[in-house]
Amino acid sequence: MSHPAKILAFAGSAREASFHKKLVTIAATGAKEAGAEVTYIDFRDLPLPLYDQDLEEREGLPENALKLKALMKEHQGFLIASPEYNSSITPLLKNAIDWASRSEPGEPPLALTCFKGKVAVLMSTSPGGLGGLRGLVHVRSILSNIGVVVLPEQKTLPNAYDIFDNEGNLKDPDQQEAVKELGRKLATVTAKLNG
Repeated sequence: MSHPAKILAFAGSAREASFHKKLVTIAATGAKEAGAEVTYIDFRDLPLPLYDQDLEEREGLPENALKLKALMKEHQGFLIASPEYNSSITPLLKNAIDWASRSEPGEPPLALTCFKGKVAVLMSTSPGGLGGLRGLVHVRSILSNIGVVVLPEQKTLPNAYDIFDNEGNLKDPDQQEAVKELGRKLATVTAKLNG
């Protein structure tokens, strides 16, 4: 791969023992195997206030929003593992998207520089039987509407309490491989689109 894809991997959960942090790490391994440069971020390290336009107008974008935007602009693809909260996107992920969508000084209004032309792949797991599927419908819709090319391939895994081993890998080797393949697919498509 002459121009390796630069991929940002993150989970829409702040929990230390998050299943989604484990899941996105597995996918990141697949992306690295396909030659991508992968950066993992934890939203715990970039705390943001709840999006508030009055706050933005008064104080500008928070420092962590600027850091997040810089990271997103430096990468061409996003590996996203998102839990399902009440059949929808997590507030943590939605809030990060909302802040990152705001223009900073020097950018045109609604430029969406963090999102337009980026490529993403989605995954989820859940203790329930649908594996977080309903939440990914909303994540896909939001990202598509702000200019992200969301690949049709995705993975949802039910029975989250029972599917991971003590090292954070999936017990089922076929499922482990399927999640890694998401990372490989993102790396390959992103590299082609940005080659």
